[in-house]
Amino acid sequence: MPNPYLHVLRTPHAVPMVVAAFIGRLPLSMIGLGSVLLVQSETGSYGLGGAVAAFGAITTAIAGPMIGRLADTHAQRRVLLLVLVVFVLSGVAFLFAVRDGWPLWTVFLAAGVAGASIPPVASMIRVRWTHLLRGTPRLPTALAMESVVDEFVFIVGPVLVTFLSTTGHTTSGLVTAFTLAAVGSLLFAAQRHTEPPPAEHEHRRGPSAIRVQGLRVLFVVGAAIGAVLGTLEIALVAFADERGARSFSGLLIAGLAAGSMLSGIGWGSVHWTLPLRRRLVGVLVVLTALTVPLVLVGSFWPMLLLVVVAGVAVSPALISSFTLAELLVPRAAVTEAFTWIGTALALGVAIGTSLAGKIVDSTGANASFLVATVAAGLAAVVVAAGQRLLRVPAEHAAVPALAR
Repeated sequence: MPNPYLHVLRTPHAVPMVVAAFIGRLPLSMIGLGSVLLVQSETGSYGLGGAVAAFGAITTAIAGPMIGRLADTHAQRRVLLLVLVVFVLSGVAFLFAVRDGWPLWTVFLAAGVAGASIPPVASMIRVRWTHLLRGTPRLPTALAMESVVDEFVFIVGPVLVTFLSTTGHTTSGLVTAFTLAAVGSLLFAAQRHTEPPPAEHEHRRGPSAIRVQGLRVLFVVGAAIGAVLGTLEIALVAFADERGARSFSGLLIAGLAAGSMLSGIGWGSVHWTLPLRRRLVGVLVVLTALTVPLVLVGSFWPMLLLVVVAGVAVSPALISSFTLAELLVPRAAVTEAFTWIGTALALGVAIGTSLAGKIVDSTGANASFLVATVAAGLAAVVVAAGQRLLRVPAEHAAVPALAR
């Protein structure tokens, strides 16, 4: 049987699109952590660093659906290039504000504008796959592959930004992130062959995708997973710092992403018979259980092993959420639907980093892992209670094995 991922990559013009999107989304795994490292190095406070990163994530959450709706209406390329300009300018302002001791409100303002204008390449490429492969068995595999790429990004990005920020100039990590965002977004915008057309005129003023009740359930899931990731980002850096290994903190975050990536590869290549909505409950329960040992471990290498194991449940939860979103909403609103999940992730990251940063400053790194446990458990309860809302309409279930 041929490898399903290779089958997806044989889609015309797919490879350059995937490469460009990989470069363009690397900053997603670098900017939050890079901001924490930069602010903490200047002020000595993880709480302030987490608050700045959280504010940027909140503005991402607010702006994300609006950017997605604009992309649905006016075409991806035009919107992407516009937000890229704003992102680079505000990112440069943020660096100067932190390094040169500008008033604190300017630091938050620059972080907020940069967060609101992060190029949404990850959402856009999922929409392109939907445009190219809708109605075929290859679409779920393509969406699974994107989650795997996301995890690989979160392996490379944290290690890179931590290495650059702790061994060179403290701004090196963020400068590299801004550069990658610019290069990747420009390359992605140049992929004209895969760009979906704007939504038909009659759909442009239609209701928001979030009015679909099932998407609201998935929003909670996205927020919970974001809270898990945001918590671990802060908690793992602080954990390594407490043990005199701050420069290796990126390795812990990479371990989490490695476990998630490996499970995502397997998840996307299996032909499932269990309904997707029920699988989502299962992986959230597993994620809840796997975060509990992180509160108790006291040494670096056991922590690395445990975060790899905990990561196993992350990617399947994201794959299930994006696949369900594509099946639940009208076709003209797919970009917006994916962006709502991305928005939820960003909002969850904001909550996780903020709460974890405060707990680290007051109690220590290990206690902050409880934020992840509570978030995952809450999502499992919401999805279990909302099974009826996640039932895919018959006319949308193009791939029966994955949904219903």
